[in-house]
Amino acid sequence: MRRILIVGGGYAGFYTAWRLEKKLRPHEADVTLVDPRPYMTYQPFLPEVTAGSVEARHVAVSLRRHLRRTRLIAGSVVDIDHAHRTATVETAAGPVRKLDYDVVVVTAGAVTRTFPIPGVADEAIGLKHVEEAVAIRDRLLTAFERAAALPPGPERRKLLTVTVVGGGFTGVEGFGELLSLGTALLKHYPELDAGDLAFHLVEVRDRILPEVTDKPGAWVVRHLEKRGGHVHLGTKLVSARDGHIVLSDGSEYDNELLIWTAGNQSNPVVARHTDLPVDEQGLFRVRADLRIGTDDAPVPDAWAAGDNAAVPDLTSDLPGAHVVPNAQNAVRQGKRLAKNIVADLRGRRTKPYVHHSLGTIATLGLGQGIFQYRRIVITGLLAWLMHRGYHVLAVPTWERKVRVFLVWAAALFYGRDVVSLQSVQHPRDAFVAATRDRDR
Repeated sequence: MRRILIVGGGYAGFYTAWRLEKKLRPHEADVTLVDPRPYMTYQPFLPEVTAGSVEARHVAVSLRRHLRRTRLIAGSVVDIDHAHRTATVETAAGPVRKLDYDVVVVTAGAVTRTFPIPGVADEAIGLKHVEEAVAIRDRLLTAFERAAALPPGPERRKLLTVTVVGGGFTGVEGFGELLSLGTALLKHYPELDAGDLAFHLVEVRDRILPEVTDKPGAWVVRHLEKRGGHVHLGTKLVSARDGHIVLSDGSEYDNELLIWTAGNQSNPVVARHTDLPVDEQGLFRVRADLRIGTDDAPVPDAWAAGDNAAVPDLTSDLPGAHVVPNAQNAVRQGKRLAKNIVADLRGRRTKPYVHHSLGTIATLGLGQGIFQYRRIVITGLLAWLMHRGYHVLAVPTWERKVRVFLVWAAALFYGRDVVSLQSVQHPRDAFVAATRDRDR
C-alpha cells in the first residue's frame, strides 16, 4: 500500500485529503496529514470574526470530524528529505519523529511577512488565524469599555485608535469591518462620539486592493474615508514602539490596536529545509499538473499546491505568469491535486490545473462591499450580499454552511454580539484572585 504524506491542513491540504478519501479504493493508499492545528481555517471569514458577524468556531473546520480515513498527526514538518522519502516532524507533544512516505504533497502555505520595525514584534497582531481575529475583536470591545470610563482626552483617544498595516484584501476587509463595528458601537456608549474614533489604514504602495483595477480601488479609498477612516497611501510604518505610531508621511499618534496584514512570505520549511526545487522566492517550482519540478525535470512522487507553490497560470497571456495565491485557487488546486495523484497511482495521465477567475469580491463592513469581474464593477449592498452568498457556499461542509448562515440570520434581528471575552485569554486570573483573597 502506497503511503501518501500531506504536509499542511489548510485549503489545499484539506481538500486534497478530503477528495482522496472519496476517490481512493479501500487499501489502495494510506493517507497521513500533518498540521499543528486540528482544524482548517476558512480565512475569508476572519475579518467578519473580528467584527462579530461570524462566530469564531464556525470558521474552523474540524479535520478529525471530516477526514475520517486520514491519519492525522498534530505537529509541524520541519524537514523533508525526498531523496530518502523521509520527513522530520515536531509533534505537539514535544518529541521529534521521522515519517517515511512514498508520495509527498506539500501544502504548508505561507507565513506572515514582517520587517524589523521598532515596536512591531511587541505590539502587532496578525490576521491569519482565528485566534488572532478573536483577540482583535476582544481588544477593541475592551478598549471601548475602558474609554467610556475616562474623560475626553489623550488617553481616551488612544484607546479608540486602531491601525491596520497592509492594503491587500485581508487588510482592507479587516479595516472596513472594524470601522463598521466601531461606528456601530457608539450607540451603546453614549459617553463617546464619532470624534473619539480614529481608524488608520497604512499601505506602502500608492493604491490598495491590487487585485482590482485603479478606479474601483480609488472608489474604496474614498468610501472608507467618507465613513471616517484615514487611508495613508504610499506610506510606511516607521515605528510602533510603546504604542506610539510614526508614519513616513509625517503622521504621529498614540495607538491602542495595531494589526499587521502586510503580505506573506514563503514557508521556512519550503524555502530552506527540503531538497525539492524552489524558485528565487522560496516557492516550489511546479508543473501545470501540480507535480513538483519542470516539464523537462519532473520530481517523481512529489506534489505541491497553494501558497507555497508557484503554479503556472495557463489562462494568462503573459509568459511565466503564476496563479494568484488566494483561497479560490487553493481550494480548486486541492481538488485537482487529488485527482492527479489518483490518476498517477493508477498509471493514467494527469491533467493541468486551469481556472478562470470568477472575479474579485470584498466586504467593506456591514452592508458594504465591492465586486469586480473584468469591466463589471458592483459596489454597496448588492456586492456585500454577493460576498456573503459566495462565501457561505464556498466554506467547506454543509454543517459549517448552516452554522454561519444561522448566525447571519440571527444578526438581522438582534445585531452583532458586542460582549468582550478577553478574560478567556487569562482563564486562571479569577481563580488566583479568589485564592489570594481567601489567604489574606
